[in-house]
Amino acid sequence: MIITRLQGGLGNQMFQYAAGVRLAAARQTRLKLDVSLLGARDVATPRRYELGCFRISAERATPEELEALLAKRSLAARISPRLDRRAAARERHFHYDPAVARLPDDTCLQGYWQSARYFEDSAERVRQEFRFRSEPSGRNVELAEEIGARAAVSLHVRRGDYAAHAATRAYHGLCPVDYYHRAASYVAERVRDPIFVLFSDDPEWTRTHLDLRARTIAIEHNGPDDGAEDLRLMSLCRHHVIANSTFSWWGAWLCTKPEKIVTAPERWFSDGARDTSDLIPDRWVRL
Repeated sequence: MIITRLQGGLGNQMFQYAAGVRLAAARQTRLKLDVSLLGARDVATPRRYELGCFRISAERATPEELEALLAKRSLAARISPRLDRRAAARERHFHYDPAVARLPDDTCLQGYWQSARYFEDSAERVRQEFRFRSEPSGRNVELAEEIGARAAVSLHVRRGDYAAHAATRAYHGLCPVDYYHRAASYVAERVRDPIFVLFSDDPEWTRTHLDLRARTIAIEHNGPDDGAEDLRLMSLCRHHVIANSTFSWWGAWLCTKPEKIVTAPERWFSDGARDTSDLIPDRWVRL
């Protein structure tokens, strides 16, 4: 059994799940989910379980299963600190770690695992796991049809907790307006008659500060609990301008259009100290 510990929002949970899918498939064993970190109140942005929007196959680990794995970790640590990784694999650094692919059965994955390299040989299986559980309804049906009929470009402006909390802003940073102008121009030079579909957790700021001088559709009807609906609409667009956000990263990755253009910000974190070279797939463009 492989257990993956979920933390963060929808995009982060998807990375953690995808890494678990790959390791469980490689070990021909079951994948279980540890949700004990979700709902914690001692963090700037409390999170909830968000993978229920997908037809995932993994179930939540029981307290007994978690306790058994922790007991195995404790025993391994007493025998030898080197053996501790057999039970709990903590992310050692941000960029891809090839040692994760060699982890054995009965491992608990604890980290963010933000690279497609962690599941590249299980990509189709991951896509199957991330099929949406329900069909769109109401305005989302109309938008899905419109997006499908046009050269739609999703453009994501992530602010929310990035802007509201000083510590979060210092860690993540905010994509400057200039990035969106350059990215929109890059796409417009290569796509005939594009229409930009704007997604943001701060639509008022986007309306006030972002003038792309192009045709746009602003997605503002889905509330904060309907992030999966925005993600679905993102994935239906032909091209993508993503923010420094795992949410729009997955919106672009779930898009199956072979000709898609994806732009991503060159700097993913504010301080630039982390090695993000494995975060953006090779075919995507960093600006």
